[in-house]
Amino acid sequence: MNFLAHIYLSGDNPWVTIGNFMADGVRGNKYKNYSRDVQIGIRLHREIDTFTDAHPVFRQSTKRLHKPYGHYSGVIVDIFYDHFLAKNWNSYSDVPLAIYVDNFYNNLNNHIDILPPRYKTMTPIMIQGNWLLSYATVYGIQLVLNGMNRRTKGISIMNKATKELKEHYQEFEQEFTNFFAELIAFSATKRLELENQLHL
Repeated sequence: MNFLAHIYLSGDNPWVTIGNFMADGVRGNKYKNYSRDVQIGIRLHREIDTFTDAHPVFRQSTKRLHKPYGHYSGVIVDIFYDHFLAKNWNSYSDVPLAIYVDNFYNNLNNHIDILPPRYKTMTPIMIQGNWLLSYATVYGIQLVLNGMNRRTKGISIMNKATKELKEHYQEFEQEFTNFFAELIAFSATKRLELENQLHL
């Protein structure tokens, strides 16, 4: 899953949310250098990724993209799924998306000192471009994919993937809806497990 889903699946604890957001920047056991709640967020992120990558519905989505995009297909589906979460946000939260992401940005700014270096650099850019809100439109997804393609120096050709998004929009959306219901339940259970394990 991409940023918005990971943030949403963190629950209401701002420290868990920060940990989940920055988890890809923390390698191996280095998560133990952080506070309990940040550790929970980092480990939750890893559990979500493992669950997602192995799930048959997610794999069904990636299979549709595998031929043109190879191993980048999973990254693309992560972004597509964030689009459907943002687009259908009112089905998942009583807080309007614009307010939700503003609250998250404020949380990030208040704790930017604990972020890994790459995330310290990325955060102001993300906030300025309002990435999380932009996910709600196909145009916003196009901008995200353009940026990802630049970071791969054009090798991934991810910038072209909105073609498949538009062609198979209903299939991707239905797959997201089916998968995300399971992921919400999994994440809630796993978060409680981690809280009980890390009773510091």
